[in-house]
Amino acid sequence: MITLPDHLEVHDDRFLSLVHPMSQLDQIATGFTWTEGPVWFGDHQCLIFSDIPSQRLMRWSEAEGLTTFRHPSGFNNGNTRDHLGRLIGCRHGARDVVRTEMNGSLTVLADSFDGKRLNSPNDVVVSRDGAIWFTDPTYGIISNFEGYRAAPEQETRNVYRIAPTGELTAVVRDFAQPNGLCFSPDENTLYIAESGSSHDAAVPAVIRKFAVEGATLTDLGAFATIDRGLPDGIRCDTSGNLWSSAADGVHCFAPDGTLLGKILVPEVVSNLAFGGPDGRRLHITATTSVYRVFVDAFGAEPWTRPSVNG
Repeated sequence: MITLPDHLEVHDDRFLSLVHPMSQLDQIATGFTWTEGPVWFGDHQCLIFSDIPSQRLMRWSEAEGLTTFRHPSGFNNGNTRDHLGRLIGCRHGARDVVRTEMNGSLTVLADSFDGKRLNSPNDVVVSRDGAIWFTDPTYGIISNFEGYRAAPEQETRNVYRIAPTGELTAVVRDFAQPNGLCFSPDENTLYIAESGSSHDAAVPAVIRKFAVEGATLTDLGAFATIDRGLPDGIRCDTSGNLWSSAADGVHCFAPDGTLLGKILVPEVVSNLAFGGPDGRRLHITATTSVYRVFVDAFGAEPWTRPSVNG
C-alpha cells in the first residue's frame, strides 16, 4: 500500500501516475499580498509572477532567489508568453493587455472595445496562430485594492480574442465573471473558469468547455465543478488533464471531467504554471506565497518543457 504525503489527496487511481509519494510541497517565496499570474521562462530558468495589490511583478529563480521584475506594475494580474517569448500581461490599473518587448518597452494590445474601456483584463493565453485570448471580469474596478474603483463601461463581462492583425472581437458574452482560461493540447478546446459565484451564489463554480474553430467558440457546457471555493487559474498538461486552482489547493481533472485528485495547499490558490529545469514542477501562487511541487506531467504550453527551452 502506497502512503502518500498529506498534501496529496487521491480521488481516482489515475492520479497516482501524476504524483509521487516522496514529493514535497515547497514554499519558495512568501510575504506578498495576493499572488497571481505565474509564467515560467525556461530560457532564463525563472518564474515571473504578480503581487497584484503591491503593484509588483516578481522574478524567482533557483540561482538568484527572489527579485523585483517590475514596479510599479499597473496592478498586473495574469501573464503568458507569445511565440517569440515575449511577456503578455493583463493590467487592472490601465485596464489593458500589454506586451513587454525585448528592449523592455511596453506595447498596449487592447484597452477598449466598441469605443468603451475594458473592465479589468484578468488572464490571458496565446494560441498557435498567434491570436491572444483574454478574460475581462470586473475584479480590478470593484475597489481600489487591485486597481482603481470605477463603474464598468462594458455591459457584459466578455472573453476576447486579439487576432494576429490586431482586430479585437468578443468571443463569449454570457459569463458572470470569466477568469482563468487554457487550451487543450491540440487547441481544439478552450476551457474558461467561471468565478461569478464570488458575487452571486446562484452562479455555479464551474469550468466551462468550448469547441474552437478558428476565431469561433461553440459552448459545450460545464466541464467540471469546483467543490471548494472558486476556479481561478487553470492549465492543461500534454495528456489533456486540466489542473485548476481552488480554495483548498489544486484540483486535477481527467479529459473526461473526472476529478482525479488534489494537491492540498495551506493557502487559497489563485493560479499555477508548469515549468522548472525538468519541466515537471508545478508552481502555485497562493494568497501570500508561491509553492512548488513535483508532478509527473508536462505543461501543454510549449515553453514550459525542457525540449523547447534547450
